[in-house]
Amino acid sequence: MKPSIMELRSILFVIFIFFSDAVSAIKCLAYFSETADLPCHFINPQNISLDELVVFWQDQHNRVLYELYKGKEKPENVHPMYKGRTSLDQDNWTLRLHNVQIKDRGSYQCYVHRQGPNGLVSIHQKIDNYLLVLANFSQPEISLISNRTENSDNINFTCASTKGYPEPKKMSFVLKTENSTNEYDALMNIFQDNITELYNVSGSLSLPVSPEANVSIFCVLQPTLTQTWLRSQPYNIEAIEMEGEENEQAKQRVENRVPERSDETQCVDNISKTASGDKSATHF
Repeated sequence: MKPSIMELRSILFVIFIFFSDAVSAIKCLAYFSETADLPCHFINPQNISLDELVVFWQDQHNRVLYELYKGKEKPENVHPMYKGRTSLDQDNWTLRLHNVQIKDRGSYQCYVHRQGPNGLVSIHQKIDNYLLVLANFSQPEISLISNRTENSDNINFTCASTKGYPEPKKMSFVLKTENSTNEYDALMNIFQDNITELYNVSGSLSLPVSPEANVSIFCVLQPTLTQTWLRSQPYNIEAIEMEGEENEQAKQRVENRVPERSDETQCVDNISKTASGDKSATHF
């Protein structure tokens, strides 16, 4: 099923917002706590010796990440937040930023100067590297809050996923029986850690679970457009075996439903949703 025009507009709008600050920059992607490569894009066609060059990287706030002064590193000029976190690959003029944090996202520039008779001369125009930082959410975990009662077949569930970035787009519960699959959107509770800036997300929902059918319930988390949807392990509920009069009443209810379905309908899974939009990208 193809997405609607409205859905396509929403996707394009999100992409525009996500990359709006990086339109004129070379985009680099790194994951939380891993290493980012920030190339200088300096070709050095004259094969100038490092002894004649001053090379340094700055962030968007003019804080120095790394400086190589005439072949020697100058750690005293490096900003405290970057000390011990960088290394230079001199073969391809790429600065490696280690232990990437969410706060490291943003623009970086490389500057190259050559020592001349009258001082330093700029020989390389800066090119912005825009660093995008992602963190994969943990696999969602689904758990039971409260069971069904005598007056209701609804069961309350909660789902949680932790330590991801950026903020997720959606969380939902999927209720699957032998003949149908239904999806229910959950209202997300989102908490951001003040230090790591990573997100924790949870959601709760009351789901209608028939006692007469075997049911598998999943929690699905949709992060950003660039990340894979995450699915929990199934929470399985077996049908309740009823005896005596209650069992006969249940059979009658099932038998009464059969004539209402055509032969064609019996051969097709009944897939319904409580929220609009195409969910065909998620398979169970």
